[in-house]
Amino acid sequence: MSTKKTRGRGERGPLASAGLHSVLAVAAFVAAFPVAWVAYVSLGAGEFDYQHPQRIAAHPSLANYDHVLNHTDFFTWLGNSTIIAAGTTVVGVLVAASAGYAVSRIRFLGRGSLMYTFLVTQMFPVSVLMVPLYKILANTKLLDSYAGLVLVYCTTAVPYCAWLLKGYFDTIPVDIDEAGRIDGLSPFGTFWRLIIPLARPGLAVAAFYTFLTAWGEVAFASFFLLSSNHYTLAVGLQTFVSQYNSQWNYLAATGVLIAIPAAAFFYLVQKNLVTGLTAGGTKG
Repeated sequence: MSTKKTRGRGERGPLASAGLHSVLAVAAFVAAFPVAWVAYVSLGAGEFDYQHPQRIAAHPSLANYDHVLNHTDFFTWLGNSTIIAAGTTVVGVLVAASAGYAVSRIRFLGRGSLMYTFLVTQMFPVSVLMVPLYKILANTKLLDSYAGLVLVYCTTAVPYCAWLLKGYFDTIPVDIDEAGRIDGLSPFGTFWRLIIPLARPGLAVAAFYTFLTAWGEVAFASFFLLSSNHYTLAVGLQTFVSQYNSQWNYLAATGVLIAIPAAAFFYLVQKNLVTGLTAGGTKG
């Protein structure tokens, strides 16, 4: 007597599983290939080796990295990017967390309008914002400064992070706030000592997004940083491109070096990323 195995609800068949894994493999290849290609090109010692990939495989070299590290202002760019990205992350996450918590817990006039105002600010393209932001920074003496660029990046990061964290704070029971008030904590004390530790996954996502916003941004940095000693890594890359020539080997090597700190930051927060991204979508 033969028995036929029946699939449970939601269980995929062999053909469906094979198709799904094939699609995921292709998607992974498409995502990884540009990164792998940049890393490969960075090993070509010649300026035009990217046009002849077989030369790179025959004679790989770290000469491009030596040139970037020892004969350019790479470490100045790295220091500037670190200061701006760290400042943007700290200021942006603090402001977004405060705004998200206030909207989640406090019923005040204009509460809904505030969040939709955040949403509307994301609809304007960068090209439209450049001139008014330039005038604001010039009038406040913040043009060509770290603080000015940090504030500009916060205008991009805070609206999204406020929405993200508001959804995450909604999943934290209000009973915790009430317990804090019973124990004599002020509203800020409740927020800082009770809510913030519980919101670490959401804060990790906000911090990662804010860091990447500042770390790899080109348009604002190129427009608002006027002196070469303030250049960030993204702006420094443009020194390898001229009107008549592009040094792709140095561009590729610098691109790999730029990606290392971002990958390290991702490694530090990866445990909280999935939890933080999914928790805000449901209200417990």
